Order: sequence, then C-alpha cells, then structure tokens
Amino acid sequence: MKDIHRIRTLGELKKSGYQPRSVKEELRANLIEKILKKETIFPGIFGFDDTVLPDVERAVLSRHNILLLGLRGQAKTRIARMLVSLLDEYVPVVAGSELNDDPLAPISRYAKDIIAEKGDDTPIGWLHRDERYVEKLATPDVSIADLVGDVDPIKAANLRLPYSDERVIHFGLIPRAHRCLFVINELPDLQARIQVSLFNVLQEGDMQIRGFKLRLPLDVEFIFTANPEDYTNRGSIITPLKDRIESQITTHYPTAIEIGRRITEQESRITAEQRNKIRIPEVLKDLIEEIAFAARESEFVDKKSGVSARLTISAYENLYSTAERRLLRNSEDKTTARITDFWGVIPAITGKVEMVYEGEQEGPYAVALHLIGRAIKKLFLQYFPDPTKLKRGQERDPYGVVKAWFAAGNTVDLFTDLPAKKFFQELDQVAGLKKVAETAKADELEMYTFMELILHGLAEFEVLSKEFIQTKWVFRDFLTGNLKDDDERDMRDLFN
Repeated sequence: MKDIHRIRTLGELKKSGYQPRSVKEELRANLIEKILKKETIFPGIFGFDDTVLPDVERAVLSRHNILLLGLRGQAKTRIARMLVSLLDEYVPVVAGSELNDDPLAPISRYAKDIIAEKGDDTPIGWLHRDERYVEKLATPDVSIADLVGDVDPIKAANLRLPYSDERVIHFGLIPRAHRCLFVINELPDLQARIQVSLFNVLQEGDMQIRGFKLRLPLDVEFIFTANPEDYTNRGSIITPLKDRIESQITTHYPTAIEIGRRITEQESRITAEQRNKIRIPEVLKDLIEEIAFAARESEFVDKKSGVSARLTISAYENLYSTAERRLLRNSEDKTTARITDFWGVIPAITGKVEMVYEGEQEGPYAVALHLIGRAIKKLFLQYFPDPTKLKRGQERDPYGVVKAWFAAGNTVDLFTDLPAKKFFQELDQVAGLKKVAETAKADELEMYTFMELILHGLAEFEVLSKEFIQTKWVFRDFLTGNLKDDDERDMRDLFN
C-alpha cells in the first residue's frame, strides 16, 4: 500500500484492497497510531499539554465535531489546522469531481454517471491531506449559497438544462469540503438563519439545495472557533446548533512566563542578522511577558476582550527594531537591548488592548506606560527587596547610597538613542548602583541591564522620580522632582 497513490483507474484501486473510511475514522486511527508511537501530535503548541490538547485528542477519539471556545490569540485556528496532520497522506477521488468523490462511495451525480459509463476504467486522482482543509471566516454577509450552494443560471444556460436538473447546482463550500476538515472561524458572527442551515449537515450528514430532492451524505469533520466576547457584541451560537457540536473545548492564555516566552520566541519574525547584532537579555524577555500578564489583570483593559499573544510577539519584534535603529544611528556593530528601548514597544501595546471607560479616559499611551511600569515593578521584586517594606532598624538600607546620590541633586538622563559608551557612563556615575545590581548575581553582560532595572524599579516605587521628556528618561530624587514639577506648573500658571 506504500505507493497506492500511483494507481490511476478504479479497477486498479479495487485490486489494491483499498477500503473507504470516513474522515472521523481517519483522524481517530492516525491519532491512535501517533499516541502509540509517542509522537508529538501538536508541535509548537505550548501550555496546553494538560488542558486543551487532551480534550482535543479525546474529541477526535470520540469522532466528534469540535467547538474551540476562547479569547483572541489562544491558538484556536492553529490547533484546527494541525489536525490535518492526522488525515491519511493521500485519498483517491474520482478525477474531475467537484465533491472529492470516493471512487468506491460516490455521492455526486457526476461521479455516479462517469462510473456507470466507464466502470473499472474510470480515471481517479489522489488528494493530498494538505488539500483537504477548508477554512471560512464567518462574517455577517456570508450567505446560505456560500456555504451550501445555489442554482447557477449560467450553468443551466450553457448546458441547456432545465432548473429541475441537479446538474445546474453550483455547490457551496461545505459540499466541496466532502472528505475534508471544514473550519468556521468566529461562528457567532454567522447569522442565525445561516447557522440553521448547518443542522442537518451535523446531525444527518446530508443537505438540500433549493428544494432539490437529492441527498448528499457528506463526510466532513467540522471545527468551529468562537470568542466568548462575540456572544454579546456581535451575535451568538444558536442553542440547537451548539447542541449538535459534540465537544466544546475552552482554550486559555499562557499560565507562566516560561510558556509565554517559548510562544513569543517561536512566533516572532527576527532575522539571523538581527540576532547576531542585537542581544536581548533574559530579564527583558521576561519583562515583555510580564507586560501581557499585567494587561490581562489591568483595571484599564477590557478582560472580556482578552490580550492576545500577538501583543508579546509584536513587542518582541519592536524591541529588536528599536535596538537595531539605535545601533544603526550610532554606527555600532553590536548592541544590547535596554529598558529604555521599551519606549519603542508602546505602539505594539496600544493596538493590542481594548480599553474600558477608565482606560479611554487615561488614553492609550498612558495605559501602555502604566502596563510597562507594573511589569517593571513585578520583575524588580524578583531580584531586589521591596524598598517600601524595609524593616525598621535594619542596619543598612541597600538603596541608601543610591538615594543619597540623587538627594544631592544629581540626575540621570537616559536618551533613547544613547551610544553604548555614554549609556554605561550615565549608569556608572550613580554611586552604589552597581553594588546593588551585583546582588542579582547577574553576569557581566547583564550588569547594566540590572542597573537600569533598579532605576526604573525605584521610580515605580516612588523612591525616585522618573519622567519621559521628548527623547529621554530623566531620573532624579523623588522629592526634588516633585517640587521641580510644581514650580514649573506655577510658572506656567503665572504667565497664562
């Protein structure tokens, strides 16, 4: 059976011992084989090993149609597309058939007629599993004709056939997906009357087109995806249809930073040249993931809408690009990404979060800075003690020397495009900063990253003042900074 796809006629196919089987049986049999061989069934899907993927496997073993329910950016469509790998590599079809007719179990008028005419000499072709995937994005303008089919007057005229002849039918996507996987994305967007047209297909495996007395026993594995937000904003899955979808599987976002990082690094489009020239410290990779976690918990972000994994992917790409732009402007050969570079990540955040009323009042830019700040604060506490919870009577404040240096009126100006040498000089001038950074036990390459993290972290805890002015972050003593801001406001009020 190794080279079965080289068979070219129905007679040869019969002699080969080929036996038809349904799509659901194919999926089940091939899944069983992969499980027994301990093969990876869904490569590149992370964080679902103990939750979503076992449910998908159980649904396939049960021969179920599947509804993947979850917020945006939770790999629903990717999982659906990966199910193609569980189909047989090749299946035979009657050559020229619109409906992928099985030569031993034809359903279309065309296939039945040609087999009746040519018998064992009927020509057959072979359909690869990659061609057995049909996907449709549900939108309000999708019609029954799109999915099921309709009478084609042009075909009737060309073939000189009356409208009563079934050969005048133009088949829709579902009949053409016979013996395939058929995916409908965002199912709630499909109008209720269109969803009704799927009843018989799911329950009985057949359908009617324009009242024609024909039965098409379609063999289709249906996979639907839906976002719970859509249930209220744009529509709903009607109850009778939902009842006919045997397995509903709920997806979720990554539950750990490590999982998020694996997804982000796998999906981001970073060139080899960028990787060679730009180093992203591990702590900054964690910071990107923490931004997404902060967004999912933020009071400014609509939790029903969700925060897609595309936020971290875009942010990671922007972090590389921001560092790359700085490298090019300074004519440097190599560089290391900085927290300062996260100003270039803001556009990747503002377009990926849906805000509630309070967030709209703050504005997208301010919300993005707030999320970065919360992420920095959380990451800071993983390496350094909370400056607001130092025990009274403690012999030495670990940040005492740093605070005293700023209290003396000193400031740090971190320009966004600062060359590496000047960047190091700005951080090196802060008394005691390097000594605090050393407690993180970082290697020499990441020392300045942790020194910068300390400044940002202390600013988030209001030990220092931090302000973004045009193209630079300015750090100063918190009290001095606030007084300076008040004076500037008073001066503006005086002249206005």
